[in-house]
Amino acid sequence: MNDNYHTDLWLKSIFENWFDPCPYNPEWNINGLRMVWQNRTFVNPPYSNPKPWVIKAIEENKKDKTIVLLLKHDSSTEWYRLLHEAGANFLMINRRLRHQTGKAAAFPSVLAVLS
Repeated sequence: MNDNYHTDLWLKSIFENWFDPCPYNPEWNINGLRMVWQNRTFVNPPYSNPKPWVIKAIEENKKDKTIVLLLKHDSSTEWYRLLHEAGANFLMINRRLRHQTGKAAAFPSVLAVLS
């Protein structure tokens, strides 16, 4: 399974000036989990294992930072529960993202906002 999904351009433009600790470029050797995140951070984490990113987002939010995560909408997961317990607001995306491929994703997406 490929975990490298571009953020749709319309969505990326909303967070244009936000810090991105998980930019899409498989050639870059970046570990966003080890970075200090900025006050306004947008994250499109790997869909196969978002939990470490969720945990990091909750930790960074405790430092009064606004964190937005683009995630697969799956309310049955532990990471979703952790976000809910941390007080995240969930903004459902009312159409399937295309990840700059032209094809609709096989799953719904959600923005989890920690502010």
